Amino acid sequence: MSNLIRWEPFRDLISLREAMDRLFEESFVRPRGGWIRAGEMETLAVDMYETEDSIVVKATVPGVTPEDLDISLTGDTLTIRGEVKREEEVKEENYLRRERYYGSFCRSLPLPTQVVADDAEAVFENGVLTLTLPKAEEVRPRAIKVKARK
Repeated sequence: MSNLIRWEPFRDLISLREAMDRLFEESFVRPRGGWIRAGEMETLAVDMYETEDSIVVKATVPGVTPEDLDISLTGDTLTIRGEVKREEEVKEENYLRRERYYGSFCRSLPLPTQVVADDAEAVFENGVLTLTLPKAEEVRPRAIKVKARK
């Protein structure tokens, strides 16, 4: 038995319009910073890569101090929380442009392999958070020497 789906010709057109609006907004209106849009919420943009011995996560967190960051590791999920605080409240309402993000953020990332949380290192420099998470010993690659028999 097949299901009938009602065709709505304007449904796809509206999503295309929203996509075009988002394209122009992100390309020309809003400068690209350390935040990405997830629906209607701002979230932290990250780079994650793997070396032979560790997983490295880099996040750009402009306007955040190290004291405002909370990093936790639960199982195979890394969570980065923080808050961008407003510097001062402007009483005048004649803003010409208001693009800077204020408020809290939270980003949870699944890790591709087991890591040793006790040996993790977090470095914050010039608005960039770099996390180095050493891989667990049992998941690190090991070289196996081949012996020839005579």
